[in-house]
Amino acid sequence: MIAGFDPASPDFAGNPWAGYQALRARDELPFWDDFGGYLVARYDDIRQIALDRRMVRGTQAFASADQRHAMQRAANFHDMPFHERFVQTSMLEIDGPDHDRLRKAVFPFFTKTRLEGLRGWVSDHVTAQLDRALGAGRIDFIADLAADLPAQVIGRLIGTPPDMARIMVGWSEDVVSYFDVDRTPAKKARAEQATRLFHDLLQDLCRARRAKPQDDLTTALLQVRAEGRLTEDELIATLMQLLHAGHGSTVDAMGNAMNALLDYPDQMALLRDDPTLMPGAVQESFRYAAPLPFFHRYAAKDLTILGRDWPQGTKFGLLYASANRDPAAFANPDRFDITRRPNVHLAFGQGAHVCLGNNLARLNMEILFSQLLTRTRQIGRCGPVRWKPGLQAHGPVALPVTLIPA
Repeated sequence: MIAGFDPASPDFAGNPWAGYQALRARDELPFWDDFGGYLVARYDDIRQIALDRRMVRGTQAFASADQRHAMQRAANFHDMPFHERFVQTSMLEIDGPDHDRLRKAVFPFFTKTRLEGLRGWVSDHVTAQLDRALGAGRIDFIADLAADLPAQVIGRLIGTPPDMARIMVGWSEDVVSYFDVDRTPAKKARAEQATRLFHDLLQDLCRARRAKPQDDLTTALLQVRAEGRLTEDELIATLMQLLHAGHGSTVDAMGNAMNALLDYPDQMALLRDDPTLMPGAVQESFRYAAPLPFFHRYAAKDLTILGRDWPQGTKFGLLYASANRDPAAFANPDRFDITRRPNVHLAFGQGAHVCLGNNLARLNMEILFSQLLTRTRQIGRCGPVRWKPGLQAHGPVALPVTLIPA
């Protein structure tokens, strides 16, 4: 146990910042038994580790097959055939040439230029959502607005059926939540089941696109597969990972942004008066409350970093959300300030594993909040906020608000 740091507690879910502050104040990196590694909470320390190519996400670079199997069992990631095959070996969990090869295959679909082609469709979808929300007047911002948009957008990019969007959000939650330290048998069963359902859906989608190609990412990756540049399992795993990443984290980011604007009505008013501040507001919302607070790295070899020696296989937990509130990196870091300059946050990570979908997340948020503030004259709370538990994700589960039309 680490005094003052309990990610499983309800208090931490809604307000993790005091716990992060206590970690940053420590002279040495604390070892967290539940994680089996050291926690890194300061901005400069996290950035050093994330940018160091000797630090890896997966264990293949330093562990034998037997050692990897033992680590898998110790972490309770065993006896999950679909999860082991398609989640634990995805692009997110591998390094080096294989990671670069898979990332290169999907990167063209995530450039700003490519994503601009979605802007009109996303805007029309948000307009329809807001028509319903404004008619209701009182909504849950998460369930009635945020939960649907990212799933529909990433689904359109990949080619999954629109009517599956909400269902896939639930599957993604089940898969991603199992990466937290609390890996109960029930969570394990849900994660495996969700992975199998994703596999079946994507297998059917690939079969349909082979028969009738479309202008979507699945068709593009099938061409890469036909050229022998990725395997069938890599194809399914890559699509699955993009769906996981494109659903939950963007929903959390939207909820965090709405909560911040409600906490800081002066910033909401400033943004209403000057819509050109929207890109900076989105940037600040990611810094202020990172939706993905925690990722790990291993030392691929014996190395020296952060002023001391570490043996091969040492595990580090990078607390990106803590880094973004580090006063050594940001002035007045606990204030939400949409005019903050510079604002080089770590919410999307750093190094080889920097978030591939950051441009898509920004696009979704800019369009949603631009329309929301244009079409309302007041947004207020009308109930308590409920927060996701754990360390793997940070965002509201429920955020009741009233919308008064402009």
